[in-house]
Amino acid sequence: MNDIKSICVFCGSSPGALPEYTHAARELGRLLSEQEIRLVYGGSSIGLMRVLADSCLGAGGRVTGIMPHNLIEMEVAYRDLTEFYVVETMSERKEMMGRLSDAFIAMPGGVGTLDEIFEVMSWNQLGIMNKPLALLNVEGYYDHLIRFLDYTVNQKFVRPEHRNNLVVSNDPERLIAGIRSHINQKTDSKWIDDLKSATARRL
Repeated sequence: MNDIKSICVFCGSSPGALPEYTHAARELGRLLSEQEIRLVYGGSSIGLMRVLADSCLGAGGRVTGIMPHNLIEMEVAYRDLTEFYVVETMSERKEMMGRLSDAFIAMPGGVGTLDEIFEVMSWNQLGIMNKPLALLNVEGYYDHLIRFLDYTVNQKFVRPEHRNNLVVSNDPERLIAGIRSHINQKTDSKWIDDLKSATARRL
């Protein structure tokens, strides 16, 4: 059982097309507060990010926002949080998110959210860290991405262990429970050594 004290949530700076996205953000924020899990997120005052933060704060929870200074200049910063950190770059933001969080959840979002999902998957795969990553698959938002990841395994670009380390649920409460119980699978051998061996066999 994982000791989860803080979870970083990636999600859209837009509310999206469906009201279910907003409902899920509210529910997740409330659950994080009730379970005394600190929310770490991008620090925005708009879209699902704002809904999530408001819900957690409104239920008495703790919220940490992290934002590069250039986004603050665009007036999207949400300063009324428990903690707010200003960093220089997006890379520094993700590095701090990784350092402050015990696990990660991706809600529906755009290109930035996808970038964050794959960054965490890469960190886990390369052994830079070992923390659960989960998709809150509201209304099947990530169905196509999940099928694509299965295809990357089929085509032998991603190992099954790394694909299976992605926790998926459409229910926020079950997702948090899944994160608590999930243990990341590790490969039996060094991933890079397997790649070198496979390449040598083809040459």
